[in-house]
Amino acid sequence: MTDHTGRAGLEQDELYAVAREFDQLRVQITVPQAPSDLLDLVTASQQLSTLTGLVKDLSDEVLFRAVDEDPGLDFGPVIDAYTSTAVPAGRAMENYTEAYAQFGFLRHFAEAPDSADLRDARAAAFHVVQERMELVRDDLQEVSDTLRGAADRLDGTPPRVLAALSRSARPTNSIYRLPAEPPAPGPVRLAYTPAPRHGR
Repeated sequence: MTDHTGRAGLEQDELYAVAREFDQLRVQITVPQAPSDLLDLVTASQQLSTLTGLVKDLSDEVLFRAVDEDPGLDFGPVIDAYTSTAVPAGRAMENYTEAYAQFGFLRHFAEAPDSADLRDARAAAFHVVQERMELVRDDLQEVSDTLRGAADRLDGTPPRVLAALSRSARPTNSIYRLPAEPPAPGPVRLAYTPAPRHGR
């Protein structure tokens, strides 16, 4: 049987690493305080591409573990961490694309003749960008917090130690699957042996 000692630590490291990637993107995304702070479309496109890649990474992490049929491992706690983050990650995508559309609108009308209606439209677009970028940052924070929390809770008790524990004492957030215990032997039944007959 394969010795999986240390695999829990590797899974924790991976959860922390993915959380850091979401943190790094969050640092890059800022909330503009004035129209002059708005991102250009090149930078916005790069950020959206990075965010899209991170969301794909979440599904790849799940797929990699979902197809693993190793009888000694149960990736349930790790898979749950990645699938749980799909919700805030999806919201981050939705909010960023809403802001992205406003970047396109502002660029399209950047050199249009000024008018009261256009000023109002630009102001409305700017406020949408502010609101959505703030929400994106919140969503990304939720993703990284969820991944870190799951990593912190993941139990690293080695399989050999787990095997020595009673079932009630074993942690529920372990990735190690122990072999099924053999059924308890039933009562031994002795075959009926007739007493020998003595000759008369």
